[in-house]
Amino acid sequence: MKVSICCITYNHGKYIKKAIDSFLAQKRNFDIEILINDDASTDDTADIIREYEKKYPDIIKPLFHEENMYSKGVTNPSGVYNFPRASGKYIAMCEGDDYWCDENKLQMQVDYMEKNDNISFCFHAAKIENLDATFSPNLIKPYENSGIINAAEVINKKVHYPTASLLLRTKYMKELPKYYFECKVGDIPMQIISAKYGDAYYINKVMSVYRMGVPTSWTASQFSGDYKRKQEEYYLNMEKMYQDYDVDSDYKFHNEVESAKRRLRFLTYVNIRDFKNILSNEFQKEYKELDFRERFFIKFEYFLPTVYRLVRKTALYFKK
Repeated sequence: MKVSICCITYNHGKYIKKAIDSFLAQKRNFDIEILINDDASTDDTADIIREYEKKYPDIIKPLFHEENMYSKGVTNPSGVYNFPRASGKYIAMCEGDDYWCDENKLQMQVDYMEKNDNISFCFHAAKIENLDATFSPNLIKPYENSGIINAAEVINKKVHYPTASLLLRTKYMKELPKYYFECKVGDIPMQIISAKYGDAYYINKVMSVYRMGVPTSWTASQFSGDYKRKQEEYYLNMEKMYQDYDVDSDYKFHNEVESAKRRLRFLTYVNIRDFKNILSNEFQKEYKELDFRERFFIKFEYFLPTVYRLVRKTALYFKK
């Protein structure tokens, strides 16, 4: 067994077929298993997964929960339910509302990892399918060219690495530290924990799709209720994760960790549109790291809020 594809689902009935089909469509010269953890979906997600399980019993290995474990505090189900049962040398990540769009993705990543033992994980560019009316970019393209990304850059990255692009070494995901399980998100801890063991490799090719605006996603859940409070709780949770990681890595990347924490603080201000902090001299460096598009819409919303709301309302109308 070479690759364990780890997929988590919750009410992904509209999307899960596309995800599973994209896994099965991979052209490869190695075996795969598809580990799916369904967190007590209330729609037809579980039924769809069972249909695939009947067709591919040797490949698709689901785990169904009768109770929603996220509501009980399990915020990183991949590490709790999928990684421990992974038998592959590598773990490929893709949540049930995302999918892969290149049939050679896995083969390309595995070939590189097999030839380079010093690389701890591999990732690539992704397309964004925006399901709401946010003014988001169309691509997640962390870098302009393929190449090795050193561990310090992974920890202190200025850009997001698409979760559905990750190919990790299973051995590093088998003994995860406590702070991974206490963290509210899993992708960043996975990456920086891997970086303790080696550099990463980026492939400058779009091979997965990230669906933005899925109602049941973690990101969407942050917008319900007291968004400002949730963002503050998220920052404090991530700050503790970084602090614990700093200790765990013997302060080898201390400067990078401090910079990453500072950037995260700034980005939470961006998320809640705290313009006083966003445009302050204190965060000038972090503001300049944003791409032109995002800086443009921040200034647009700040200086012309009424016009901005009207434009966004119009965009939402045509989106429907």
